[in-house]
Order: sequence, then structure tokens, then C-alpha cells
Amino acid sequence: MTYLMPYLLELSGSERIYIQNLIAQMPLQQAEVFLIEYRRRRKDPQTVLLAAVIGLVACPGFQRFWLGEVGMGLLFLFTAGFLAMGSIIDLCTYRTLARCHNEKVASKDSAELNAFAPIRTTEYCSHHACLRCNSLM
Repeated sequence: MTYLMPYLLELSGSERIYIQNLIAQMPLQQAEVFLIEYRRRRKDPQTVLLAAVIGLVACPGFQRFWLGEVGMGLLFLFTAGFLAMGSIIDLCTYRTLARCHNEKVASKDSAELNAFAPIRTTEYCSHHACLRCNSLM
């Protein structure tokens, strides 16, 4: 696990614990691939804060579009951010928005990685002259 720690440095405490629990059962190589993909797709809370400010000042719903929530983004856009109240709430809860998005990304990445992971089977020797078979007898 110490080999993978450089991938976890920028994560906050609760996010780091969530990711560590998620990769605990993964083989080392699979965990490394997961962490690389997760770091590529995660959203930093400070960037979500900036997007929320843009959503309040310039383009209502920008933060929701940027987080991949198209339906909420359209709703914010057409209702002026729920008359600015929704945008103000998003501005106050930007860390929660980032954490929820990142947990969804982590779960999705983990599920995709597990779906493509090779199924491990026990190898059986088909011939009797094998040293491994003779040593078992």
C-alpha cells in the first residue's frame, strides 16, 4: 500500500479513507490502474468552488453541468439557479458536491475495472510427465 501513497497525497481525509477501503481488496496492479483513472476524473473541491462562483455570477447551473449533472444544470439554467438560492446553496456546500461526485466516479471506475479484470482460474496440468504434477504425488 505504501507504493500507492503518492497517488493519494492530494485527497482529503475522508476521501482518502474511502479510496483506501475501495482498493483494499484489489491486486496491486489493478489498484494502481484504478488510482490513475480516478485521479484523472475526480474533481478538486476548490475547482468546484470556482465553478459554483461562476454559476452564481455568470451562468446559472455551470457547476452542475461541470459535475456531469445535466438535468440539474438545465433546471438551474432555466430557473436562474432557483432564483439564485440554489446557486448560493451550491456555493456553501461545494465540498459536499465534490465529495459526492468523486464517490460516484470511484464507484463507477471500480465497477468498470472489476468488470474487465481477468477471471482467475486454477491451472491444471494435462500431461503426466510434468514436474509439478509428480511433486504433488
